[in-house]
Amino acid sequence: MSLPYEHVFPAIRGIQAGREYYASMCPIHLITKIFHFDDENVPAEMRAQRSLNAQRIPEIAKYILNNPKDYIFSAITASINSEVIFEPANEDPQYRSLGRLRVPMSARIIINDGQHRRAAIQEALRENPDLRDESIAVVFFLDLGLKRSQQMFTDLNRYASRPDSSLNILYDHRDKKSAIAKEVMRRIPVFKALTETERSSLTQRSSKLFTLSSLYGASNALLSNHRDQDLEQQIEIAVKYWSCVCENMPDWELVLKRKVSAAEIRRDHVHCYAVTLAGIGKVGSSLLSIYEEGWEQRLTVLQQIDWQKSNPEWEGRIMNGGQIGKSRGNVEAMSVYLKKAFNLPLTSEEERLEKHRK
Repeated sequence: MSLPYEHVFPAIRGIQAGREYYASMCPIHLITKIFHFDDENVPAEMRAQRSLNAQRIPEIAKYILNNPKDYIFSAITASINSEVIFEPANEDPQYRSLGRLRVPMSARIIINDGQHRRAAIQEALRENPDLRDESIAVVFFLDLGLKRSQQMFTDLNRYASRPDSSLNILYDHRDKKSAIAKEVMRRIPVFKALTETERSSLTQRSSKLFTLSSLYGASNALLSNHRDQDLEQQIEIAVKYWSCVCENMPDWELVLKRKVSAAEIRRDHVHCYAVTLAGIGKVGSSLLSIYEEGWEQRLTVLQQIDWQKSNPEWEGRIMNGGQIGKSRGNVEAMSVYLKKAFNLPLTSEEERLEKHRK
């Protein structure tokens, strides 16, 4: 077969489900030129993948641009809607899987998995053309029609599972907020012993009181007015604040000393839940802004609060029908309650929300 105009990819040939497929490395500037995704205006039943989520693209592009020395992408999966020729590099049987894949330029190469990466690469290249000769792995399948392509999309995503947010925070070494949460956990004995790092929800019998994701959110709320300070300063503020909080939460200390089980405390109290920690973080932000000195003594107010779930103050604020909520509104409501307990001024919006709640 004569293919006068063609793309030639260095490739490895393999067999999967009885069909040939090919793996290659492709310069990323070619990804945007020769790889397509279905027009999102085409009805879903006529496409081979989901429509693009435009909000994801700048986020992924920013990831590339902010980490030019250590960004990483998994392989793009694409299907080719024409015949191809694979030329082994060597006739020796042990090398016949290595060679060149020749694809007609008239062929349409559709992305089955990776369309957001492709769009983000295109956006990143506009800002940093030096990325053009870097490469990304591509796995090519031969297209057997729309039905097969749609099934490929389903199969590729069938068992995909996003890592739990707590585990993401634990393994993230770029995000400063992750670093702060991990240092808070590492330096404070209560959190070090009683924080779950792999899951963002606790089982009924868990021996932990907190999750790393809840510490992340709470510390982020605490430091909302300290973003201009360097990382170590933010860590010191967070560690000092949460250490003082722990000193005023005797129930946490009882669990640490194994005088009561974590399960019992979680069953009967609200102070270890993410919504409460976030509220304590938010009120801490206000406390540190108003009282640059002496705020530590004011945290004794925490000891005076009835944290039991039976406290009617929690229903309609952070509980609904006896169930703990975790929405932004619940966090705001908890923050307002704590501000009132600390005798801190409310914003006009907080006053409105509190009045409306009543």
